[in-house]
Amino acid sequence: MAALTGKKIAILTETGFEEVELTSQKKALEDAGAKVVIVSPQKEKVKACNHDHWSIELPVDVMVEEANPGDYDALMIPVGVINPDQMRTNETCVEFAEGFMKAGKPVAAICHGPQLLIETGMVKGKKSTSYPSLKTELTSAGPSWTDGEVVTDHGLVTSRSPKDLAAFNKKMIEEVQAGVRAR
Repeated sequence: MAALTGKKIAILTETGFEEVELTSQKKALEDAGAKVVIVSPQKEKVKACNHDHWSIELPVDVMVEEANPGDYDALMIPVGVINPDQMRTNETCVEFAEGFMKAGKPVAAICHGPQLLIETGMVKGKKSTSYPSLKTELTSAGPSWTDGEVVTDHGLVTSRSPKDLAAFNKKMIEEVQAGVRAR
């Protein structure tokens, strides 16, 4: 039996995510047996970037306005540069992420993903990492920042960039398997 059989994971994204920062995690979660659902403010599809150009489009399974954190076992936030900035200014995206944080469910965010988590107001006192350019923004919001390939704090999994995907995916799956944690 796969490690995540019976688990349902929400990937919260907007148009402008970095392709590999969604497709790698989605494949790893599905290979581990999880059902993966793409949640977005977009109605039908989201479009990825591949470095400096537009790339693939993926179907949206559930609009964020209709999504309930209680229906999922964990949240994964893929990013690039455009994606997190759009989501952190969208109150519904922030509330959706906050629902996972309040419930102590695993939340995984890579690269610029912690920008969305800052808006929840629930990262103060947590350990995290991110793309290096976010260090000042993150530490100003309250988490302690470490330059590490993956940093975990009671179900919160963060990584710096696509070069850390193997470690990030492994730890994300471990945390989803562990389930809800007190924060």
